[in-house]
Amino acid sequence: MMLTKVTRSSALTLAIGYVALGVVALALFAAPLWYAWQVTIEDGRIEMIHDDVQRFVEVYDRRGESGLAEFIAQRVSLQIAGDRLLFMADRQLHPLAGNLPAWPSAVPNAPGLYTLTLDVGGRPTRTLVQRALLPNGDTLLVGRDLTHLAPIENRFWVGLAISTALLCGLGLLGGWLVRRTVLSEIDTISRSVTNIVHGDLSHRLPVSERGGEFDSLSITINRMFDQIEQLVHGVRNVSNSIAHDLRTPLAELRSRLEEMVVTRPTGEELHEGMADAVEDVDRVIGIFNALLRLAEIDAGAQRSGFVEVNPAELASRAAEFYRPAAELKGISLDFRDGAEGAVLAGDPLLLSQAVFNLIDNAVKFTPANGHIRVEAVREGEAVELRVGDDGPGIPDDEKQRVVERFYRGDRSRGSTPGVGLGLTLVSAIASLHGGRLDLADNHPGLLARMVFDDRVQAAL
Repeated sequence: MMLTKVTRSSALTLAIGYVALGVVALALFAAPLWYAWQVTIEDGRIEMIHDDVQRFVEVYDRRGESGLAEFIAQRVSLQIAGDRLLFMADRQLHPLAGNLPAWPSAVPNAPGLYTLTLDVGGRPTRTLVQRALLPNGDTLLVGRDLTHLAPIENRFWVGLAISTALLCGLGLLGGWLVRRTVLSEIDTISRSVTNIVHGDLSHRLPVSERGGEFDSLSITINRMFDQIEQLVHGVRNVSNSIAHDLRTPLAELRSRLEEMVVTRPTGEELHEGMADAVEDVDRVIGIFNALLRLAEIDAGAQRSGFVEVNPAELASRAAEFYRPAAELKGISLDFRDGAEGAVLAGDPLLLSQAVFNLIDNAVKFTPANGHIRVEAVREGEAVELRVGDDGPGIPDDEKQRVVERFYRGDRSRGSTPGVGLGLTLVSAIASLHGGRLDLADNHPGLLARMVFDDRVQAAL
């Protein structure tokens, strides 16, 4: 089992790959070196043999056959035994001078340059020889021992073999060290992920100060864990909020129906009880409709039906729709067009719903004799839809949370109807259209702004 894990290790595979690459690089380095060595030595030997032959011919031209035989005898007496082959024979190949006892039978009959194995000093020796004819018909044989540099060549191959062995050994050792390091980091990541799987969402990978690749990976994974933790907590909060917000209307519905079963009302009381039950059912349906609407918006499916929308006209209609409700509470509601004919790419129904939700919130929280101002304005490269009121506003520490699903601030919880999905829908609709929802103080009250950047809009 352990052997299987080692052989399947990516680090070991990578190490073997690098070792193979190193061996190939070493071979590519050694091959031209060996070729250059062979060519240089071979050319040098051939050149020296040609020079010797030329010199012997010149001696023969000056001093004749006996003079050349004497010259060869002098050269043989001065050289290292076996280093150079010198031999002169007559027409019948009888020895006249040289360091060979007899004419080698392995030498071809025709003049030329040959590589042969000859008996030199009682041992077979690989030699390079040149056979040449002298003007009087005598034969001259000049050669060089090819095994003279064999020890150097052997050292070259031994050095290459040792280098290859060291390269393989160091490569495998490096692969083992890399595998050990990588497995250590992977084990740390695996333990952290296991803790996350077992429910410890707060666990994070350790990050050192070295800033290496694994630290970058750990930072990325920790960010992913942060997002997962946030999403899981969000799902839990949404589930708890749904259960809480559904329990109230369902409990009221059950209570009313139970009371009607016990008291068996008739006439007007029955109709009132049924109307209250329908209202409770509508609240439940409204919650599910809002959640389904959010799911559609989050999926971005609505973008396929985008058309050109006049934001000023849309905001003006929304203001006209809510003006009667505002007047019933003694609230003044006016509209200002400062968008100068701006056009948005979007879904008119969704944008209308977003503005309706903002105005509806303003009407709910603005006290009597208050004022609501709805605006469509252009600020630089952005178009804004604004709804400002002079109600209680939202504390700074809650401005980021009020867009969460089912979140309701302390000022609205229990005193104002709603389920905490209005601003969530507005924020989702703004994001779908490449914009954002900003909440700021209106001094007093709240200023809600949906901001749509022209550059982002152009990409939709």
